[in-house]
Amino acid sequence: MSTIDKILRFFFEQPRWVKHSLFWLGILLLMIPKELVYSRESPFEIAVMYCCIIVGQVGASYFFAYWVIPNYLWKRRYLLTVLFFILGTYAFSVVERIMVVHVGETLVRTPPFVQEPVWEILTDWKKLLHGYIPALYSGVVFFLLVKYFGEYKKVKERDLELSKEKARNELKMLKAQLNPHFLFNTLNNIYTLALSNAPNTAESIGKLSEILDHVLYKCSGNWVLLSDELQLIANYISLERLRYDERLKIETSEQLSGDVEIPPLILLSLVENAFKHGAGEDSGAPSIHMHTEVGDDEFVFRIKNSIPLGYQAKEEGIGLTNITKQLDLVYAEAYELDITVDRSYFEVVLTVKIDH
Repeated sequence: MSTIDKILRFFFEQPRWVKHSLFWLGILLLMIPKELVYSRESPFEIAVMYCCIIVGQVGASYFFAYWVIPNYLWKRRYLLTVLFFILGTYAFSVVERIMVVHVGETLVRTPPFVQEPVWEILTDWKKLLHGYIPALYSGVVFFLLVKYFGEYKKVKERDLELSKEKARNELKMLKAQLNPHFLFNTLNNIYTLALSNAPNTAESIGKLSEILDHVLYKCSGNWVLLSDELQLIANYISLERLRYDERLKIETSEQLSGDVEIPPLILLSLVENAFKHGAGEDSGAPSIHMHTEVGDDEFVFRIKNSIPLGYQAKEEGIGLTNITKQLDLVYAEAYELDITVDRSYFEVVLTVKIDH
């Protein structure tokens, strides 16, 4: 964060009265040094006169910012907006002139001296136009810019926080949908083994314990290491091998140049789909091929499963909707999810750009 950003953040985080006091003090400090260079008057005289001038600027700024603009301009009452701007400009430039003549000059000049009567100030519009209205708007315009920049900044920060909170809530919801789905399938596998008194029941319970440890403790955040996710998948496949015995052919390969972080359970969900809509629907000799690759600038996960002849697979019906939503939230446009459906196989390829 730059020094300017830090100063702006400090300024906008202050209470309103502190911000406004600092702002008008800053305006004074910007105006007075210039006059010290070009004017023959003393610093005291210059400071008094600018304090008088700033009274009109303050009044006009709050009149326009907090009454005219919200009540008329934002409500598209343009004729009244123009009318009040003209009246406000005249009124507060008169205030400026009265403060200078009847307050400032009284403080800095030595009597006796002649002062303009109030009536002359009210009617001498040429002097107001050339001498006081430009000074009036030098403060008003700057005040409006700072005020609405601050409000715009607050709105953007609030929208950003709401967007982040929405994304966090959606991710939690999507994870909640994925985890029970996985557990339900796994428990069904163990239940089937237990009914048949299979000797591998204890082994499958051990694998499930490792899987639960991963889901409960490593998936609490938005990211997990690819190596941990691949170990989870290996445990899952071990459970499925016990269920399908030798008729299921599974091939896995890896080409990893390093480890990367990915959203939890994304790859497991793709593997689940391959079992559910491939091996689970094929009473013959189903097959699943899985390849994981990590390169310099992208990560690729490819899974291909056989499908029985005549099996109608639709993207909406194979559980990819939630996966796509989670990928959209995490990666936005930095990923591709390619789906290929043929008469004999179904293939999903996930490609993610690695942000170094």
